[in-house]
Amino acid sequence: MTSQRRRRLTLDLAPLRTSREFRLLFGASSISGLGSFITYVTVPYQVARITDDPLMVGLLGLTELAPLLLMAFVGGALADYLDRRLLVVGGELALTALTGVLLVNAISDTPHLWLLYVVAGLTAAVDGLQRPAMEGLTPRVVTPEQIPASSALNSLRMQIASLAGPGIAGLLIAGADLVWVYAIDLATFAVSLLLLLLMRAVPPPPDAERPSLRAVVIGLRYAGSRPELLGSYLVDINAMFWGMPSALYPFLADKMGGPKVLGLLYAAPAIGSLLATLTSGWTGRVRRHGLMVLLAAGGWGVGIIGAGLTELLWVTVACLAFAGAADMVSGLFRMTIWNQTIPDHLRGRLAGIEMISYTTGPLLGHTRAGLMAKWTGVSGSIVAGGVLCVAGTAALALALPRFRRYDGRDGLARKEAEEAAWAARTSDP
Repeated sequence: MTSQRRRRLTLDLAPLRTSREFRLLFGASSISGLGSFITYVTVPYQVARITDDPLMVGLLGLTELAPLLLMAFVGGALADYLDRRLLVVGGELALTALTGVLLVNAISDTPHLWLLYVVAGLTAAVDGLQRPAMEGLTPRVVTPEQIPASSALNSLRMQIASLAGPGIAGLLIAGADLVWVYAIDLATFAVSLLLLLLMRAVPPPPDAERPSLRAVVIGLRYAGSRPELLGSYLVDINAMFWGMPSALYPFLADKMGGPKVLGLLYAAPAIGSLLATLTSGWTGRVRRHGLMVLLAAGGWGVGIIGAGLTELLWVTVACLAFAGAADMVSGLFRMTIWNQTIPDHLRGRLAGIEMISYTTGPLLGHTRAGLMAKWTGVSGSIVAGGVLCVAGTAALALALPRFRRYDGRDGLARKEAEEAAWAARTSDP
């Protein structure tokens, strides 16, 4: 392979080289994400050990859904009106406090089950407030041409966190007390907060709209007017609702080696995601973004089917890694559609809608998986979910021809025209 072809495949590091603010944001998100993924594995494990019931683990997702749905709209409106960096810092402080509650609960001789659900719901609410501002920061600190590269880099740091975090959690759960798990997550917030405070202010666009129901409705109407946005939301919700089996991992691990393999199951999709991200240079040259999202969503379902058909650990890990790689390809093209085509004065509100799209599916999917497992067993729930994911993706491909044919060059031109019109309108006396 020639050096030129290798450069086309390998990750583009230009945003890290050229933007100080992106470097700080990238570092803060990376370290905070590592700790959060450790806790992401530990809370369901703790619920599973207390209740020994897949449905109770799945209900964690349902507990998180309502707060997330409400606060994502609020967070999106605030991200278009306030300094996005300050919103992110405030969210980190709140998440630090909630992790402290988990730590105190774990120290107790009899940890409270109800407290795990309360913290899960409050964490989702804070995430809903913070994430739109976090997502809206990237387009402000890199150039439009660097959006695909920055999307891949953001995916890389997320995948490293989702790979290392569950692995660390599995080792700690198997060999140490849960207190240490939560203590490590708590420590990561201190580093993240320091890096975020070093960033410069990121003020809102000129004449930003005050947070209001009207502002939220404007964002919803805008999303509804864009078939490529609607398609990206619906395809991902379908894939995650039917094909998200992670609530069943504690019970799958019991059949394959116990707690010591739990972290590996959680990390397996991230292995594939990491490989897909590291070879993502080709994505910047693909224009049929909608078609790629559809193909990748179908690939996710195929991988999940394979994971449910075997009880061999290495085959399960390989299938989950394949699913993770497909999901990352989908995610890269969805992030490119969002960041490259949405005008900045709407970016926060649309980031809130995006957050609902990519979190609603998994949260409901956890409950779906746990409920179905009560009747079909763990493996049956995983296989059925994968089959329905593929079928749903095929149906959406037929139902959304404009999304299937979407060309990224058209979206970028539309964004430039909309931002020019907005600037002209707000500059008028």
